[in-house]
Amino acid sequence: MKRKIALAAALTAALLAAACGNDSSNSGTPDANASVDGKGKTLKVWLMVDAQSGWKNVVDQANERFTAATGAQVQIDYQQWGDHLAKVDATLAGSEVPDVMELGNTEMPKYVFNGAFHELDKAQYENSATWLTGLSAPCEFEGKTWCVPYYAGARVLIYNTDLFTKAGLQPPKTYADVVTAAKTLKEKNPGAKFSGFYAPGAHQYMGLAWAVSGGGTIAKQEGDKWVGTLSDPKVQEGLTKWKEITSYSSGDKTKNEQDQSAIFAQGTSGMMYGAGWEASSAQEQPKDPNDPASAKVKTKVAGKVATVAMPEVPSFLGGSNVGIAAKAPNPELAAQWIKIFTDTKSQELLIEKGALPNATSLLDKAAAKEGNEASAQAAKNSFFVPMAPKWAEVESANVIQQMLVSIATGKATVADATKKADDQINTILNS
Repeated sequence: MKRKIALAAALTAALLAAACGNDSSNSGTPDANASVDGKGKTLKVWLMVDAQSGWKNVVDQANERFTAATGAQVQIDYQQWGDHLAKVDATLAGSEVPDVMELGNTEMPKYVFNGAFHELDKAQYENSATWLTGLSAPCEFEGKTWCVPYYAGARVLIYNTDLFTKAGLQPPKTYADVVTAAKTLKEKNPGAKFSGFYAPGAHQYMGLAWAVSGGGTIAKQEGDKWVGTLSDPKVQEGLTKWKEITSYSSGDKTKNEQDQSAIFAQGTSGMMYGAGWEASSAQEQPKDPNDPASAKVKTKVAGKVATVAMPEVPSFLGGSNVGIAAKAPNPELAAQWIKIFTDTKSQELLIEKGALPNATSLLDKAAAKEGNEASAQAAKNSFFVPMAPKWAEVESANVIQQMLVSIATGKATVADATKKADDQINTILNS
């Protein structure tokens, strides 16, 4: 296993070196304020599928404003989370690359560290003085900025109000309330497919939230080395609580959370832990499950979903950043598109769709939007993964997911699973 991880890391390094010479000082900083004639040109942008299924209107309006300003057209290619990093590595190693690429905030450090993106002038982008640290920190390296925060998603407790009312339950205010509600809902809905608290075993950001809830950490830097800290008793206590809450779930304990909003939409779950926008997604799903862009229809839980900040458990501040590929054919146009796509107007439209904005200065607007209050509150008590250049490789190797699945399925004790995960983290981060 260690040899496979080392080979994978070496391959990634080689690909990135081919893409940009392994040089973090890309020559030239694209000017987002420059006047560029883009007539006859097409800007190529890679975005994740979340934008297609969750807020395509945000993309469309940004494209329209960009075309009106520059004359250039925009080609959006939507990527799937499951295989996008392999595609990113292969594309960056080639001669034809997109101009703009979206990466998750936990994935960005490796690519920034290896010089895969153009340096940017931070001051040219709106709200940059108050960007959320969980998004902006992965964009910073050697005192320079290499990407722009796009959106954030704080995880919250999402619950079925109809089921709560029938069970005589109130919205949880303490963690003990959450456990009690999960138990009560399960008892009052004895069907084999019902979950008092739907919790897929491979939901790594849920598992990590519980893991650090008692004050523990995931990994830390000691000198020039990184050390996994999941074996800390504080972390093990949190994961023991997480295993308890998964016992009220009838879902597949080997699955991740990618389709949890669709499962919650079936009305067979009392609660789940998800991004704030998933509360809206659960109530409106694509008519064709295989086509995220198809027309949306109301689900069984429409009008029966509410959110609160998860009591006593910090929220993972996930999200994405956008950057200009080092070999982008149209860097100046790319800078202007990113400026428009991440400006206040676009951020306000994202808020309307249930996403969190990229800056603290806009969080009050998010909190004022009905349905967003819990996410905005949760963002104030958040955590983030270690800022290690190779953390994305830990995620690609499914280290956390494998640990959680082994705990949830009873194949390993919390102590054994965390020890194994620490060993893997040490190998990957220090390779």
